[in-house]
Amino acid sequence: MAATADLSAPGELSDREREAIEALLYRLADDEFVIADRYTDWQVHAPTIESDIAIANIAQDELGHARLWYDLLEDFGYTEPDLIWERDPDTFRHSTLCELPFAEGDWADAIVRSYLYDEAEHLRLEALEDSSSPRIRDRIGKVTSEEDYHREHAENWLRRLAGGDEGRERVQDAVDRLFPHALSLFEPVGEIEDDIDDLGLRTRTLEDMRAEWIETVTDTLTGIGIDVERPRVKDGRVAEEDLPEHVGRDGDHTEHWRTHFDEITNTYRELDRHDATRLMEDPDDE
Repeated sequence: MAATADLSAPGELSDREREAIEALLYRLADDEFVIADRYTDWQVHAPTIESDIAIANIAQDELGHARLWYDLLEDFGYTEPDLIWERDPDTFRHSTLCELPFAEGDWADAIVRSYLYDEAEHLRLEALEDSSSPRIRDRIGKVTSEEDYHREHAENWLRRLAGGDEGRERVQDAVDRLFPHALSLFEPVGEIEDDIDDLGLRTRTLEDMRAEWIETVTDTLTGIGIDVERPRVKDGRVAEEDLPEHVGRDGDHTEHWRTHFDEITNTYRELDRHDATRLMEDPDDE
């Protein structure tokens, strides 16, 4: 593994290094940004005041994490309008798990989605702790401390919901619906995956992380009485029939994404903006 990629000196990167870093950062930032906005759908609608506050805090955390990763992309000359508000929605690289609308009125959907996502995020962050990119490494501690709370919140609610017959049925329905989309979090896209690994930007492959994620979430879910159909894997790839029709990582999104993006950017467009106030300030930049 090479250890030459250094975001503190973006002008000194080779084209290969820059493309690999950008691919990795776009996934990190887009996942966090889109799922954060989806979480806001539950504000004032969660089942308890405490859960309402918790989901609002989680959404805020995820927006902050998106800010950290988008900031690194700005090192390459992009502006916030380039990265979000004026961007072609087909260029977003988030997993389709993040963009799906919630099943109407179903808190189990929000909890299962959060659990599946946060377990994957935990593994992804661990694989970045010793990244060859110092600026990526420097951000991992802050993100991990908050993501640990997200995982705990999701798993506690998961067990609570599965404690009764009706809740367990709702969790099962959500798992059946969302599990294939969660697999897309680990879907590779072309030769760029080899570059990300060879340059040491992450220390575990997508295949390796996916295998551990499947074991972890399957053990947890079956332990609370939920059936999980394990995906078929051949030559390191999940069988096409076990993945959703759209995976997102390659820019191929569900029918819901363009509508969601239009909602996100509606105010920006209505005000005829051409620049943007920062999404969130990074306290480290103050």
